[in-house]
Amino acid sequence: MAKKKNNPASREPRIENRKARHQYHIHEKLEVGIVLRGSEVKSIRQGQVSLGEGFARVEPATMELWLHGVSIAQYAHAGGANGHESIASRKLLAHKREIKRLFGLTSSKGTTLVPLAMYFKNGRVKLEIGVASGKKQHDKRQDLKQKDADREIRRAMTKRVV
Repeated sequence: MAKKKNNPASREPRIENRKARHQYHIHEKLEVGIVLRGSEVKSIRQGQVSLGEGFARVEPATMELWLHGVSIAQYAHAGGANGHESIASRKLLAHKREIKRLFGLTSSKGTTLVPLAMYFKNGRVKLEIGVASGKKQHDKRQDLKQKDADREIRRAMTKRVV
């Protein structure tokens, strides 16, 4: 019987933007591709990415989707000419109909596109973006109270079962 191979996808990082879920109401999610250089992909494999300050925008003139403000650290072993800028605008890949729909959703005031996660799928880097609107301070407090209450309920249930 053949020996099972380790799943290489399980070793690759999934970079989450936990700050986005705290600061925004996420209405809808979409998985898109991203145009990268080789040194950027290697940095992402090492988990050297910061999604916290990033946002996406649809350019209305060309109807292209662009990612701004995401920091991908320099790859240590890349040569000077082969390196990349750590913070640069990067093109996102999606179907035209999806880009038009996102443009319509984000044209209203207070709605933006936020990167939620970056991960590998079939050897390619994918980015999960969300259509989001900002939370007010009282909404954030309410979410924290709800988390604490859920945690207390789980603790009580585990004590009761035993």
